[in-house]
Amino acid sequence: MTNEREGVLTHLDAFSGIGGWGYAARLCGGIQTVQFIENDPFCQRVLHKNFPEAKIDGDVKEFSGHQYRGGVNIFTASPPCQPVSRAGKRRGKEDDRYLWGETLRVIDEINPDWVILENPFDFITMGLDETLFALANLNYEVQSFIIPACAVQAFHRRDRVWIVGNSIGKHRTKHVTGNKLEVENQEGSDRRYVHDPRWEQNWIEVATGFCGDDDGLPRPMDINRLKALGNSIVPQIAEQFFRAIVQIESAL
Repeated sequence: MTNEREGVLTHLDAFSGIGGWGYAARLCGGIQTVQFIENDPFCQRVLHKNFPEAKIDGDVKEFSGHQYRGGVNIFTASPPCQPVSRAGKRRGKEDDRYLWGETLRVIDEINPDWVILENPFDFITMGLDETLFALANLNYEVQSFIIPACAVQAFHRRDRVWIVGNSIGKHRTKHVTGNKLEVENQEGSDRRYVHDPRWEQNWIEVATGFCGDDDGLPRPMDINRLKALGNSIVPQIAEQFFRAIVQIESAL
């Protein structure tokens, strides 16, 4: 379902941080973010400033998606990465921040046409298969990808798992392409991988080297801003998925 502006797709984003998904939707055009779910006060202030037209709720556990059922085209989420990231203790479901169950609940309540999810590379061994099965049980055809930041010319590797799902019975595509990103299917695998051998370093090491230089950020940097940037997605990757969805929907 599109909103009152003809041809504009609606977008709801959970675990929004400073709005990486919303920014990607804005870069793409044809998508309006109508709702964020984010509990960090600093990030909420950033969202209010940059997306004044969107609603913001704080606690995903108290959020009901029923109010948007049938009214959202695209749902995105980057659940907290700490429970699965190798930079943490990797306690998985034993970590209170493991909120994939809440993510799936909200998806079930909203029933969006499209779902796009993101998490660190280590999610492959700590919940990916279970999540794909759960989305299939919610009647989504799903495809998982491994795409690093350097695939869109970022100055670090930062492999991430991306999951794209389309509601069965609606529009589906087997290929996601874009001006900056092209992902081809690997023979014998349902997962896709974009690799650039130029960026083999750990992304934290690379980021430490260029933070405040190549990205134009001031040094020293406010700790809240640094934390928010570190938790954010790479919008230029999300933009390519959004562009593919807009293209598919426009062709109907």
